[in-house]
Amino acid sequence: MGECFVERFEVEGAAKGPLAGLSFAAKDLFDVAGRVTAAGNPDWARTHDPAERNAWAVETLLGAGAKLVGKTVTDEISLGLLGINAFDGTPTNPRAPGHVPGGSSSGSASAVAQGLCDAALGTDTGGSVRVPASFCGLYGMRPTHGRLPVEGMLAQAPQSDTTGWFARDGRVFARVGEALLGEAPGALPGRLVLATDAFGFSDPAVRAALAPAVARLSDLVGERREDLLAPQGLSVWGRAQRSLQLAEAWTTFRGWVEAETPRFSFLVARTLIAGAAVAPADLAQAALMRDEARGRLAALLPEGTVLAMPTTPCPAPEIGLSLPAMDRVRDRINCLCAHGGLAGHPQISLPAGEVEGAPVGLSVLAARGGEATLLAIAEAWEGS
Repeated sequence: MGECFVERFEVEGAAKGPLAGLSFAAKDLFDVAGRVTAAGNPDWARTHDPAERNAWAVETLLGAGAKLVGKTVTDEISLGLLGINAFDGTPTNPRAPGHVPGGSSSGSASAVAQGLCDAALGTDTGGSVRVPASFCGLYGMRPTHGRLPVEGMLAQAPQSDTTGWFARDGRVFARVGEALLGEAPGALPGRLVLATDAFGFSDPAVRAALAPAVARLSDLVGERREDLLAPQGLSVWGRAQRSLQLAEAWTTFRGWVEAETPRFSFLVARTLIAGAAVAPADLAQAALMRDEARGRLAALLPEGTVLAMPTTPCPAPEIGLSLPAMDRVRDRINCLCAHGGLAGHPQISLPAGEVEGAPVGLSVLAARGGEATLLAIAEAWEGS
């Protein structure tokens, strides 16, 4: 287990603002003026200059009065779901010692869970806010794709990339969301859909741990029914998202890789090679599945309706798993996260239960643009 910060420093926020008195950290994919965005890889740091200005999300929180207290560890160039970095180490998961924190926003989740800051910025392409929120027992948001500007945030797969954030407290989470979104929490939803395939896909212990939280959410919302998230199959959606995301990631980093021949861990090198090897026919098929997923989520989630599902199918795995075991865990997690990149709907992970002392999250999805509904749920969850 290791340090969650790659660099600690302080940048004071505006003297007055709605977030005055709060502190935040930023994943080391966000530019901070005068500092190199290292992206979890020493050769990326070596081949890039210090940022000239703050990333939009950093500047927005500073402008709202929050104090920046450092930059946090990320999986290399954001390619990871477990929070393992061969160069910077694996940040501590204080809620499940000896277990991974989840990635790639691992350091941000660890810092918040340890109480080292009130909130933290992360990014979510294929689950990189949702997974560590679940594993570390936090509130975490993946907003509607395209809702928040990504200027100054290192891209991985732009068709799926989003800025997200973490907090331990639902009210703080909602305040940070209001500052980033420019929108106050709205009304609670009136209809709830339970994704039976997602619950069935999860470990039995996770379903049992989340059952009280599902009942609690049902009480908050009212009307409840069951339906399938992915009629074609969660694994089919997972494969489509992985093909699209990895091919796009290779496009993003190809020029740098070919020019610099940088050092990578085996896992990250293998991921980039897989992205380079996606066949055009597979990419075209995956794009059709993305269209289907978007249509499915739009039908399931009209305004005023939310969908609940486990954020992850399991609690955080132990550090030091064998490569085949890690691959199996990652593949299963991807099946419950793929809809984010495919359909782009907003999603909040709520701290909702424990399996043998390790946290697991309950996720709530809303209609595109429905972040205000999710902020209202976070506030109500904290107070209920």
